[in-house]
Amino acid sequence: MSDTQQNSPETASAPQAPTLAAAPESRVQASDKTSPGSQWLPIAAGLLGLAGLGLGWQSMSRQQALEQELVRRQELIQTNSGEAKAAAKASQELTRDTAAKVALLDARLAEVALQRGQLEELIQSMSRSRDENVIGDIEASIRVALQQSAITGSAEPLVVTLKLADERLLRYKQPRMEGVRRAVARDLDRVKSVSVVDVSTLTIKLDEVVRLLDELPLTVNAEKAAEPKAAAEEPRLRPGSGRPLKASAAAEEKPPTAADGELAQWWWTAKKGLRETAALAWTETRSLIRVTRIEHPEAALLAPEQAFFLRENIKLRLLNARLALLSRQFETAQADLRDSQEMLNRYFDGRSRKVQVAGDLLRQVAGQARQVIVPRPDDTLAALSAAAAGR
Repeated sequence: MSDTQQNSPETASAPQAPTLAAAPESRVQASDKTSPGSQWLPIAAGLLGLAGLGLGWQSMSRQQALEQELVRRQELIQTNSGEAKAAAKASQELTRDTAAKVALLDARLAEVALQRGQLEELIQSMSRSRDENVIGDIEASIRVALQQSAITGSAEPLVVTLKLADERLLRYKQPRMEGVRRAVARDLDRVKSVSVVDVSTLTIKLDEVVRLLDELPLTVNAEKAAEPKAAAEEPRLRPGSGRPLKASAAAEEKPPTAADGELAQWWWTAKKGLRETAALAWTETRSLIRVTRIEHPEAALLAPEQAFFLRENIKLRLLNARLALLSRQFETAQADLRDSQEMLNRYFDGRSRKVQVAGDLLRQVAGQARQVIVPRPDDTLAALSAAAAGR
């Protein structure tokens, strides 16, 4: 705008300069011819140009001032923004520190509350009367004994606990505790009447069977050992005769004499040779063919190298039965014991004394390994609760 205003006087005066320079006379004449109002037009145009220049200068100055103000404010805003970021970061760190301190205070407060609760319980336990202490101790010991009986499967912990409770109540000699003592006596008799499984004895018997397994004779070995024994028990034959020694000595015929004739001698010799030949054939036939009755054919077909695996398999089954007894899984133990007994009867010689002992041990363990539920001392617990409520 200022440029246009500055140029406007120049453009207005540009056509006048050559006119004034070229013909001053014509200008005088023209001025004489123009009206008086037209003389003020150049002056007004110059004033307007000066005013435009002033306005342009003023606007430029104001624009520069505004730009400087904007730059200053922008720098101030950037400075404030940096300070705000630093303050926000410091605030976050302060908040984090405060949260950590609050968490620590909460933990300490919880610890103090726990210590206060324990202190109150200790004060209450110290302030209880003697009767409450006795009742509480007996009840706690009975519940612990119940847990031990459930874990071990034995009634011995419960029996011992009830006996100790009876002895303590006897020494206490408090009339109001007589009902509790009578309940303890009833529960003690009821627990004693239950026959529980003695797991330790059963495991000892299983260990004894495992120890005997390496010494038990197999059926196939027993048959082989019986053959030489039967051969040794056979009556010995007289050399050159088909009869046994004793029978030959008792029933041997006298050879014919010369008075009997040649025919009698020949017949006696032929009969003697025939008898010896028949006895020799029978002996050879008996040594080649042997008929034996075997209850379990697969036992006779057992290879010698498989005997080791058979014994180890039975040992593993007995070990599994032992672990089942210790973990109170009586059904699993019964199944393993049945399989072991069946294998023992099938592959081992039942005429052996050791096999019979091992079978008896397995039958004893199988007969005693059964689930037994230990009765709860409900009468004692009810009597203790009634005594504690009456107090």
